Amino acid sequence: MRGLLVRWLILTAAIIAASYLIEGIQVAGFFSAFFTAATLGILNAFFRPLLIILTLPINIMTLGLFTFVINALMLMMASGVISGFEVHGFWSAVFGSLVISIVSWILSSFINKKGRVEVIDLKKKDGNRWG
Repeated sequence: MRGLLVRWLILTAAIIAASYLIEGIQVAGFFSAFFTAATLGILNAFFRPLLIILTLPINIMTLGLFTFVINALMLMMASGVISGFEVHGFWSAVFGSLVISIVSWILSSFINKKGRVEVIDLKKKDGNRWG
């Protein structure tokens, strides 16, 4: 349960970061970003797999780049649901989803399933191997 809350807060921080970096994305405040993160989580859980299956041929032809379009659509759908979150234009949604994905991936890479910070300590063993 704690891990879910931490990841929800990470997604909230990623949405706020995207609003600072992309001009076409506006967030009214922390709670708007918080509820946007919840809405994005729900949309990604229910609609994203269906959209990926339906657009599989075009996704294969574009070598997976069409996934950015699907992520942008999810962001625009969340913008339509949450009143304090606005996305102006398709390209703002594409770049915003890219920023949200990168920030969320970087921050989530330090969190384990229990919601605790996890650090991997690598040391050289047996000559040239890391372990």
